Amino acid sequence: MNAPRPDLSILIPTWNNLDCLQHCLASLRRNVAADVEVILHINDGSDGTLDWVRAQGIAHTHTAKNVGICHAMNLARSRARGRYILYLNDDMFVCPGLDRLMVARADALAAEGVEHFMVSGTLIEARDSGNDSAIVADYGRDWADFREADLLRDLPKLAKPDWTGATWPPLLLPADTWDIVGGFSIEFSPGMYSDPDLSMKLWHLGSRHFLGVGDALVYHFPSKSTKRIKHNKGRLQFLRKWGISSSTFTRHVLHRGSPWVGALPEPDDDPAYRRKAWLDKLKLRLR
Repeated sequence: MNAPRPDLSILIPTWNNLDCLQHCLASLRRNVAADVEVILHINDGSDGTLDWVRAQGIAHTHTAKNVGICHAMNLARSRARGRYILYLNDDMFVCPGLDRLMVARADALAAEGVEHFMVSGTLIEARDSGNDSAIVADYGRDWADFREADLLRDLPKLAKPDWTGATWPPLLLPADTWDIVGGFSIEFSPGMYSDPDLSMKLWHLGSRHFLGVGDALVYHFPSKSTKRIKHNKGRLQFLRKWGISSSTFTRHVLHRGSPWVGALPEPDDDPAYRRKAWLDKLKLRLR
């Protein structure tokens, strides 16, 4: 007999980052529902990650070399059975209730008849990274000095109102939506700017609901993997593919970080958007 389909499949790509991964998975075991499905993609894994994951019996896919986030997520998706796909990074501590809160908001959108949507949780980061949807609060810069008890104590006052412009992990999509748009675009490998590209693909599919859940929280230790790789020229790739810059898209189309009001308006009536889009096209022609 087949096992019941879970509500949520949590997909986590990891690349020789065993200590982070172990902490992340420990937070999942403590703070999310038992019936959530977790699937890893292990890039390389020669630091002991592959052996440890096999010994733990954790569902995973594996490539012998680092194929980046785009391929990793698409491979992990091939094993996922959940109604929703949640993309999580291994450098995140999952706060209590993340799965419940994100699935509840997703179910509410579906109940309203919204077929395609994106839902993000909210990052807590020690330093201001310029992400206007994140919460800046220092509970440690690394796992070694992470003040978990203090964070958990303060969670009620850290939560913020729901916001619009979901585009970064923790990131939830209906599984059917993921498949229709083809998941992450592999031309952005190893992964820079693949997140806004995914949001743009949903926009072109017709989605206008990009919900940031203000009380679905993770504590983020950024750049644990990205600082080790050679970056693709994602900013330019996005501009060439879509004809506008990622910053124009996130600020003037998704309105990332602004209060949640439901379906986003069409951007064409916004003079600021028209001006930025014209400048983006000029930059593209000059290149």
